[in-house]
Amino acid sequence: MDFRLDIIIDYLPYFGKGALLTIGLSIAGILLGTILGLFIGIGKMIRNKWIALPFMFYVTFFRGTPLLVQIFLVHFGVVPLFLGGTNGIVAGVIALTLNASAYIAEIFRAGIQSLDRGQMEAARSLGMTHPQAMRYVIIPQAFKRMIPPLGNEFVILIKDSSLLSVVATPELMHWGRMMTGQYARVWEPYLTAAFIYLILTLTLTILLNYLEKRLKTE
Repeated sequence: MDFRLDIIIDYLPYFGKGALLTIGLSIAGILLGTILGLFIGIGKMIRNKWIALPFMFYVTFFRGTPLLVQIFLVHFGVVPLFLGGTNGIVAGVIALTLNASAYIAEIFRAGIQSLDRGQMEAARSLGMTHPQAMRYVIIPQAFKRMIPPLGNEFVILIKDSSLLSVVATPELMHWGRMMTGQYARVWEPYLTAAFIYLILTLTLTILLNYLEKRLKTE
């Protein structure tokens, strides 16, 4: 088997653009998914079952259906309703956000419920309202415990972004497929894409491990 380095070099600018878009989509999905996941996780913990039911259904749906199906539904169903046509980048951000938020909601819920109830009672006894206690006491403590599972979810999100290539989003895997079609080669494009994904996930893992160690020492 001959391995053609020349076609990899020719496609490096495209892989570079695809990697930048992959990073952008992942960051958007992570940030928006974390914000949405926090509210959904808190919503699931509401004692009134009828109020908590929509949040429970949301988590069940997005955790119980394939991300690929969700991408198709968003790309061909949701985005055209607002933009009048399809847009792979917009659909990618929405799909990644919705999917990630369902998993992050469970991480937040588990992290918050892992704390002793006395933390909330102590905060309330100091005159804090429930939202204030959650903001200043509960969530900061729970966040330290949530870093490892959140890190795993972020790494998964970067890899899952490769599914956006099926709706022609010009991210990293899209250019791998374009290279395969142009040169009728398999090893070079997919090994190159795999190597770049590995670099991205390793970098994120190192940053998260550093953050976790810093927070433990504080």
